Amino acid sequence: MPKAALRSILPVVGLAPDGADTVTFTGGIDPVLPTPFRVGIAGSATVAATGLAVSDLWELRTGRKQSVGVDLRHAAASLRSGHYMKLGEGEVSHRRNSIMGVYPTKDGRWSYLHCNFPNHRAAALSVLGVAEDRDAVAKAVLNWNALDLEEAIIAAKGAGGMVRTKAEWAQHPQSAAVASLPLMEVIRIGEAPVEPLPPGKRPLSGIRVLDLTRVLAGPTCARTLAEHGADVLKIPAPHLPNLGYQEFDTGHGKLSAYLDLREQRDMDILQGLVRDADVFSQGYRPGTLGGRGLSPEELTKLRPGLVYVSLCAFSHAGPWASRRGFDTVVQTVSGITSRQAEVVPGKTKGPQFYPVSAIDYCTGYLMAFGAMVALKRRATEGGSWLVRISLAQVGKWIVDLGEVPESAARDAPAEFLPEELERWSMVSDTPSGKLRHLRPTVGLSETPPFWARPSVPLGYSKPEWPERSAG
Repeated sequence: MPKAALRSILPVVGLAPDGADTVTFTGGIDPVLPTPFRVGIAGSATVAATGLAVSDLWELRTGRKQSVGVDLRHAAASLRSGHYMKLGEGEVSHRRNSIMGVYPTKDGRWSYLHCNFPNHRAAALSVLGVAEDRDAVAKAVLNWNALDLEEAIIAAKGAGGMVRTKAEWAQHPQSAAVASLPLMEVIRIGEAPVEPLPPGKRPLSGIRVLDLTRVLAGPTCARTLAEHGADVLKIPAPHLPNLGYQEFDTGHGKLSAYLDLREQRDMDILQGLVRDADVFSQGYRPGTLGGRGLSPEELTKLRPGLVYVSLCAFSHAGPWASRRGFDTVVQTVSGITSRQAEVVPGKTKGPQFYPVSAIDYCTGYLMAFGAMVALKRRATEGGSWLVRISLAQVGKWIVDLGEVPESAARDAPAEFLPEELERWSMVSDTPSGKLRHLRPTVGLSETPPFWARPSVPLGYSKPEWPERSAG
């Protein structure tokens, strides 16, 4: 079954589907966790796609292929890798804000409020007219119809949504827009000469990646490129909110430098970094970076041959193209949380999230896969390239993989075995202390993945490129 899922990915970017037959999958089948959705298959197939892209780049360097292997259970664990971190002797908290969650509404439906970031929390509270108190929020939500609240919070620049069934989502115009698109796109958007891979001993040695993404999906893309030798420079901004713990999870292998793109001086620094970059990865809503000199067309003009990776929540098409969204929001509006609750009811009444962040992490793996496909094309045929994907497109793909039997989903264990987690884990020395975390997931016969740098705090590094690594 993972091979079938992988065969559905490869042709989307012009690769032969029989490449899936060269991958060895171990670790059994779904369900590995209590959910009807095939999250083990989704995780292992997207991880395998990155492995095949790495193998292609290695063959381009050396003339040698290498074998690719993926443990389905390890891949599923990687879809909530933030849960398996320990800093020193303490756990790294991944607790959500207390008012974030799902609430019943006046019309007998449910509304999800995404409130982890303070700006989105403030937007929801301003619409509801209450203080930051869960009971007060619950009472206020009961005064609203779910659809009206969804629109009001979005208009206030918040995030969330009305809980829909899969059937209801299928009738929504945004669902139709997403259904009209492939899983992802790798598009040639400009002319540039052939650019061979830089010298080096690893598949992505010498490749420079600018990471202007946040939360999980986009940062997972850059983390994945780093584990195969790329030099990654993450560019956060000091004024933007962050959750802290996620940076430990997605920061492996990266440098991190603050730039405030509202300031011309910092914008000039960023454009200088772009001129020497190979990949620019961004996760802002369509059009947000346009007019600021950071659109695909503008940056590939500044740096011909650039691979521009673009992520958003609901795709570049349809009435929700500019809408804010996260993995949990996509789950909510597309029928995933309602279906999860039908099959595996939670401790509390109402819709339930599945037990991993499958959309986020699978999207990140696919972004990295697309970036490496584009880098190979740049090295063989030239050109500037756009890799375009959204959380909603990946969510649809996961749903389309089908479901496991309901009884099997309900009976699946809630956690992996301690000896499995021990086998999949490693310890890194970080500026914040010894960090225990999951190791890279994909298995490669000649170039086993590893991170050459530990996770660092946001803004820890200077906004400059290191010497191109040949190691």
